[in-house]
Amino acid sequence: MGNKKVLVLCTGNSCRSQMAEGYLRYFAGEKAEVYSAGIETHGVNSKAIEIMKEDGIDISHHTSNNIDEYLDIDFDFVITVCDHAKENCPYFPTKATKIHQNFPDPSKEEGTEEELKEQFRQARNLIKSFCEKFVKENL
Repeated sequence: MGNKKVLVLCTGNSCRSQMAEGYLRYFAGEKAEVYSAGIETHGVNSKAIEIMKEDGIDISHHTSNNIDEYLDIDFDFVITVCDHAKENCPYFPTKATKIHQNFPDPSKEEGTEEELKEQFRQARNLIKSFCEKFVKENL
C-alpha cells in the first residue's frame, strides 16, 4: 500500500487550502502526498505565508493550482475547506472519501493590519487542529 493522496480544494487556492496543505504535509510527513487546488488560481496569499511562518511552516514555495491539473490523480481523500453556502465550492469527480470542513475566509475580512493578522491566525489555528486530527484518524 503506497502513500495516501490528499487533495484540499477551495475556490481560489490562495489562503485556506494553502494553509491546510502546509499543515497536512507537516503532520502527515511521509504518509501522504498532499495537493491543493481551486477553480480559480489567485496566487498564494502573502498574509497566509506570513502567518504560517509564525508557526514555523514555510508555504512560500507553494503554487496556486487549478483543479483541472489533478483530474488524472487517484486521490484517497478530497477535503473542501470553503463555505458551501457562500462560495462556489469546486466539485471533483472522484471515488475518494470526501470531507467538508468549512473555515472562515480571512482574506475576505476588513480591518486594521493587526485585526487582519488576527483573522488569519484564527483561521490558521482552526485549520491546524483539523489537519492534525485528520492525519491521526485517517493516515
